[in-house]
Amino acid sequence: MTDGFIGEYYHTIDAKGRVIIPQKFREELGDHFILSRGLDGCLWIQSQEEWNDFRGKLRQLSTIDKKSRNFKRFFTAGATPCELDKQGRILVPAALRKHAGLEKDVVLTGMDNRIELWSLDTWENVSDIDESGMDEIAQHLIELGVDI
Repeated sequence: MTDGFIGEYYHTIDAKGRVIIPQKFREELGDHFILSRGLDGCLWIQSQEEWNDFRGKLRQLSTIDKKSRNFKRFFTAGATPCELDKQGRILVPAALRKHAGLEKDVVLTGMDNRIELWSLDTWENVSDIDESGMDEIAQHLIELGVDI
């Protein structure tokens, strides 16, 4: 990955569950990539390399701890390998469409090392960030040891 995934792209998902991946994202993804559940009600699209890194981190979690097992299950149970068709689309399986509430209007957003696929309605709610709260978020990040 060179520049990472950035930007917002608005599309529709067709009746068969296919959605176009923006050209800029296609270049970064490569030929084979993974679609999985994501957090906050979206889906994640990751290059095979990023998925392998993520899966390695999941493998480090305990198999005895119930929360760890549920966390692993959440991401891996519905994950599916993807390829682009000739029109630059992927097929989103029904279970993943249901998880993210994808019906018609969708938004693909870049999140540096992955793409998030949102229903437009959910995205509008999630992305409506109160900028006055950013100082509090920045302070929380500093407490976590992240200083940007």
